[in-house]
Amino acid sequence: MNDIDAWVWWLVGAAALGIPLVVTAMPEFGMLAVGAVVAAVFAGLGFGVVAQVLAFVVVSVALIAVVRPIALRHSRQRPQLATGVDALKGKQAVVLERVDGSGGRIKLAGEIWSARALDTERAYEVGQEVDVVEIEGATAIVI
Repeated sequence: MNDIDAWVWWLVGAAALGIPLVVTAMPEFGMLAVGAVVAAVFAGLGFGVVAQVLAFVVVSVALIAVVRPIALRHSRQRPQLATGVDALKGKQAVVLERVDGSGGRIKLAGEIWSARALDTERAYEVGQEVDVVEIEGATAIVI
């Protein structure tokens, strides 16, 4: 065991941290693995154990402190381009058959959709414009 250089142990540690990264998809393990690679470089350059551990800790903490909040912010953003039924939310439609709480028909984006009123007490007459607030299956919910 003493014959193996410290940089090899750091690379083994980096690989070991890469396994839970792949299995759990937790990016923090990847950041720790990068810290281990930097420590391996320090060991390869001849720095002592204290410098290696310090490099590992500094790089790992810096990556977690800087990269993680940026990644979380990006993962919480909605896509800029809405597609499918998400693109229909907020669109205006024209009532073709009376729409109330139990149903009706509208023309939405050039297609005929079944629809029902969000407010079950409200009814929309033929020719009236309505706004789509939600799509449930093949039914547009309108106000």
